[in-house]
Amino acid sequence: MRVFLDANILFSGARPSSRMGAFLETLSRQADLLTNAYAFEEARRNLELKFPDSLKALEKLARQCEMISQLSVDLEVELPHKDQPILGGAVAGRATHLLTGDERDFGKFWGKTVQGVKIVSPKMLAEEVL
Repeated sequence: MRVFLDANILFSGARPSSRMGAFLETLSRQADLLTNAYAFEEARRNLELKFPDSLKALEKLARQCEMISQLSVDLEVELPHKDQPILGGAVAGRATHLLTGDERDFGKFWGKTVQGVKIVSPKMLAEEVL
C-alpha cells in the first residue's frame, strides 16, 4: 500500500498528541507514506500561521514520507487548480490511496479510484486497514 498524504493530513498529523499523528505512525508500519513539496509547503504555511511550535513535528513527519517530485498533469477528473498537484502527485507517485480530509473538493471522489488512486478520508482508510 502506498498512501499519498494531502496537506490537511500533514497539518493534522503534525499537531501534538493528535489522533491523526497516531494513525499515521501506525499506518507507516503497514504502508509507504508519500507526499510532495506542494502539500508539504501548504501544511508548513498553515502551521506557521496557526501553530508554529508544530513545525518540527511536520519536518519529522515529512522525513517518514517519500517525496514525489513529479506531477501527472493529465488528470481524468476536474478539480480546483489548487488540488490538481495533490492528485497529480499521487498519480505520478503510483500511490494506491490519496488520504485527504478535504471533503469540499475531494469528497465527491471518496471511495472512488481515479487513475489507479483510491481517494479516501481518514475514516475510510482506517476501516480499510483495520
